[in-house]
Amino acid sequence: MTKYGPVAASARQRFLLYQPYLADHQVELDLAPLIDGPRLQRTMGGERTAPTAALHAYVGRARALLASRRYDVLWVHYELFPYLPGVFERLIYLAGVPVVLDYDDAIFHMYDAHPNRMVRAVLGRKLAPLLRGATAAMCGNRYLLDYAAQFCRDSVLIPTVVDTERFTPLASRRNTAPVVGWIGSPSTWKNVVPLLETILDVCAANGAKFRVVGAGPQSRGIPGVDAVDWTEAGELGDLQGFDVGIMPLLDLPFERGKCGYKLIQYMACGLPVIASPVGVNTEIVSHSETGWLAATKNDWRLSLETLLANPAKREAFGRRGRKRCVERYSLAATAPTVHAVLQSAAATRVR
Repeated sequence: MTKYGPVAASARQRFLLYQPYLADHQVELDLAPLIDGPRLQRTMGGERTAPTAALHAYVGRARALLASRRYDVLWVHYELFPYLPGVFERLIYLAGVPVVLDYDDAIFHMYDAHPNRMVRAVLGRKLAPLLRGATAAMCGNRYLLDYAAQFCRDSVLIPTVVDTERFTPLASRRNTAPVVGWIGSPSTWKNVVPLLETILDVCAANGAKFRVVGAGPQSRGIPGVDAVDWTEAGELGDLQGFDVGIMPLLDLPFERGKCGYKLIQYMACGLPVIASPVGVNTEIVSHSETGWLAATKNDWRLSLETLLANPAKREAFGRRGRKRCVERYSLAATAPTVHAVLQSAAATRVR
């Protein structure tokens, strides 16, 4: 049970990526998103969900719960009913089916750090009942794991990963001018904005391009920004077209729960990386080995200038980053653990 359908990155990264491996091990996966189709496209474009659309989604989720007894495990992304009190989350346990939860964002901060005092009071601990009843919780980083482990004893660290058989480096770089690249979504573009002037200045001074994939309309029309729409078919080619991959990140509670997926994509494609030293970024990036952690604007300037001026260093960082990704952040590295968690949960079901 996911929040979004397969177009959303989280559904693809945390669930559908494992579908072939699970099928090979006789585990069938049915996806039951809360929001999908045109409604999902509008949500991803930044539109607020209309009350009638939310009600329709909740009714659909309730129907899915009523039909859930036929499953051996219910694998739930985040929560069941966003912005409803925690008592509604407990409804899932009426089916008597083991529940495995999955977190790759600090969604608890949507509630406990909400600017509205009433929301904090009513919903601040809404995930606690869901976590307490869960058989296990799979968490994308230690920040999320520390939260989940307060309520769910069997909480497991499962980083967000890529299929490194698909995400591979190009045999040779083809760019006449180096390309500094960022991939993301309209909601995460805000992390780039404070550094945009610095990035563009360095690119202009070094004959490089700054290519932005997936930021939406807010990135278009900015001089020096090559804005590209994200498509699933074009994602790999866009990544392979970069020479340097970047991940600026604001040092805020919600951002500390990010799983560094774009860094993992870059490294799988053999790219050197530069990232803010926030949250899991400090674990994914091996400083001065696979890239740099840049805390200040001057750090970003120096890191970009050095990599743009030194193709050999870019190649060395990228080669080591690829190796690190294959060993730690690949489908092959995590799939057996995901399978084991689901199998162990299924074994607890009382028939």
